[in-house]
Amino acid sequence: MQHEVGNVAAHAARGKEHRIWAADPVHLPHIRAQTRRWLAPLALGQDTEQDLVLAVNEAASNAIEHAYLAPGPADRLTVSFWTGPHQLYVEVADHGRWRRPNADPGHRGRGILLMQQLAESVSIQKSPDGTRVRLRHPTA
Repeated sequence: MQHEVGNVAAHAARGKEHRIWAADPVHLPHIRAQTRRWLAPLALGQDTEQDLVLAVNEAASNAIEHAYLAPGPADRLTVSFWTGPHQLYVEVADHGRWRRPNADPGHRGRGILLMQQLAESVSIQKSPDGTRVRLRHPTA
């Protein structure tokens, strides 16, 4: 399978689409725009759509900022989207290492809490191969 970084053509497999980006904050606007494109056909309503775009942005930001100690050109994150019966799923995955959140994050460190407030369900899977953040939200 071929991969390009940035504006990658959608890969549809069993209704699942994904894009791969370099782990660089310059791609966050593109990730938000792609999320909007995926959500648009679902007609969720503007507030719900904005909430989910923000939740995906937080998950991607966390992957970019925390997954890789010294992000390099080979470090990537994948954003996947699919739907099930009355549900949509968005997953942000990296191949870095999970690092415990700072005990005193100061004014920062609220990304997971924010995602939990914006999506119906948030699950985080940590493994030696990276971290996967899965957001689930009803479509109807």
